[in-house]
Amino acid sequence: MKFRKSHLLLLCVTAFFAMAGGAILAPVLPDMVVPLDTTSHEIGLVISVYTISTAIFTLIIGHFVDRLDRKKVLVPCLLIYGLMGLASFFATDLQTLLILRLLQGMGVAGMMSLAMLIIGEAYSGSERLHAMGRVSTTIAIGIIAAPLIGGGLAIAGWNYPFLFYALSLPFAVIMFFHLPETRLQNLEINKRGLLDAFGAMRDFRVAYTIFLVFVTFFLLYSVVVYVPFMLKEYFGYTADKSGIVLAFQGIAVIIVASNVRRIATKFEMISMIGIGFLLVSVAILLLTQVNSVLPVFALMFIFGCGYGLSQTVIDGMIVHISPPQVRGGVLSIHNSTKYVGMSLSPALMGMVYFYFGLQTVFLLAGLLALFAGISVYMVREWFVDI
Repeated sequence: MKFRKSHLLLLCVTAFFAMAGGAILAPVLPDMVVPLDTTSHEIGLVISVYTISTAIFTLIIGHFVDRLDRKKVLVPCLLIYGLMGLASFFATDLQTLLILRLLQGMGVAGMMSLAMLIIGEAYSGSERLHAMGRVSTTIAIGIIAAPLIGGGLAIAGWNYPFLFYALSLPFAVIMFFHLPETRLQNLEINKRGLLDAFGAMRDFRVAYTIFLVFVTFFLLYSVVVYVPFMLKEYFGYTADKSGIVLAFQGIAVIIVASNVRRIATKFEMISMIGIGFLLVSVAILLLTQVNSVLPVFALMFIFGCGYGLSQTVIDGMIVHISPPQVRGGVLSIHNSTKYVGMSLSPALMGMVYFYFGLQTVFLLAGLLALFAGISVYMVREWFVDI
C-alpha cells in the first residue's frame, strides 16, 4: 500500500497522544490533591513517574523494535496507553494512580519512536524533513491545546481528563486496518537489539545528535518550568496568565515547523540546528534583563522559533544518519534521551533556583544553549553530506 498524506496524519495523531500524556494533566494537578488524599509535593509524582517510566520502556522497546513489524509494536502501545488511562479514571488513591501511570508509560514509550521510525522508512530527503515538521507542528499545537483540554474536562471532575486517553482505543483499531507496514523485509536482522543500537553511537554524528536532543529538551523544560515562577515573582501573574505567555512559544514552533522544508532550501541541516540554538540562547539570556512583562512575550516567541527549528531538524537528522538495520533502536535511545532531559532539567535547575535564584537559572540555561550553538558550528564538517 502506498504511503499517503492520510497515513502521515495518523502518525501526527499518534504524536499528539504521546505528547498529551503529561501536558493534559498539568493544569489539573492541584485539583487532585484532596480527592486522592495526598499533598501538593507528592502529586507531582503523577507526572514524574510517567516520564521516568517512558524513558525506561522506550529503551526496552528499542531492544526489539528492529526485529518486528511496525504495527505489531505501535498498536499494542496505543491499546496500553488507552486502557491504563481509562483505568486511571476510576483510581481513588495516589498509589493506584501511580501504578497505572507507570504502566501507561509502557504504552507511550513506543508511540513517538514508532512514528519517527515509520516516517524515516516512508520518506526520504526533503519530504522526510517536511513530514517531521508536520509532527513537530502537531506537538506544538498539543502544547497549546492539551492543557486547555485537560482544564476543560476537569470542570466535570478531577478525573475526567483521564477519559481523553481512551480515545486511543478506537484509534488503535484505525491504525491496525489503515496504516501500511513500512518495515523492509530484506534488511539484515538485528539480533542483538539495543546493543547494536548503542554500537551505532560509535559514529560521532549519531552520538552528537543524541547529545543535542538532550540539550534541547533540557532547555525546553528550563523555560516552561521557570518562566511561570518569574512571571509570578516579578509581575504577579497567575497560572492562567502564565499559560498565555508560554503559548507564544508554541505558536512560534507551529510557524517554524510548518515551514521547515522551505527553510531547508536555503540552509544545511546542521546550520539550521546552530541557528536554532543561538536563537534559544538569545531569548533565555535576555530573560535576565527584562523589567516588564511585554518583552517576555517577544522572548517566548523567539525561543519558540529557535526550539522549533533545532528540534525538528535534529529529529530529521537522527533518522537520516541512523543505520537502517538498527534505526528503531537508535530512535528509541534518541527519544528516551528526550525524557531524561525533561526529568533532569527541573531537578538540577531546581537546586540552582533554590541556592542562587531565577537569574542564575536563566543565565546557565542561556550559556548552555550558546555552547550548543557554537559546538554545532565547530563540528559542521562532520555533517557536510547531510
